[in-house]
Amino acid sequence: MEGSVVDAVTLAGSVGPTDFSMLSLFWRADWVVKTVIILLLLASVWCWAIIFEKLTRLKKLNAKAQEFESQFWSGQSLDALYQQIGSQPRDPMSAVFVSAMREWKRASERGSRGSSLANTSLYERIERVMHITVSREMERVERYMTFLASTGSTAPFVGLFGTVWGIMNSFQSIAVSKNTSLAVVAPGIAEALFATALGLLAAIPAVLAYNKISRDLERYTGRLEGFAIEFSAILSRQMDEKG
Repeated sequence: MEGSVVDAVTLAGSVGPTDFSMLSLFWRADWVVKTVIILLLLASVWCWAIIFEKLTRLKKLNAKAQEFESQFWSGQSLDALYQQIGSQPRDPMSAVFVSAMREWKRASERGSRGSSLANTSLYERIERVMHITVSREMERVERYMTFLASTGSTAPFVGLFGTVWGIMNSFQSIAVSKNTSLAVVAPGIAEALFATALGLLAAIPAVLAYNKISRDLERYTGRLEGFAIEFSAILSRQMDEKG
């Protein structure tokens, strides 16, 4: 009896303290859990890159839209503004203006303005061109937004998969060693839960950023559509005056 007690104390003393740092948890984890952790880390880094790019770009686009609107409503002629912007607009609002003016110029060169029917057809073409331009420009601005949505919805489940896999491996180790002490179980459970924590770390910022950026994009889209409607009304009045 005394010998068994001494052996137990010696065994307990020979087991050093377990390192629960994130790097140690990663290196001790199973290869499946390691793969899950790497994927979640890469997804988190890519999400933050998208978030930073979208917030910065939207800030610049709103500033350029404000600058263009100041020029547009300054009182200078549409032809002068069209010549000033040229064939390479710097922002979506300028692109909407240029696309409408280009269609207006083509109609003038062909001499297809004047009659009521021709003006109606031209007005419909200009509206259609501006609508297509808004859709095309917003498609470019909204690029990679689906990745934020996908990460926000799937990252917790990917992390949960890594956790379940790690816990299964821990139970198998317990069955093989036939030792259910906390010192044996804790490292494996910690490695498994680390995957869930990373899943939440990737998902929460992605969801919050997606909601905010989506609202900002909706407001910017409404700004473009509002400008298109106002510009259509201006062109319609000019058609009526010259008709």
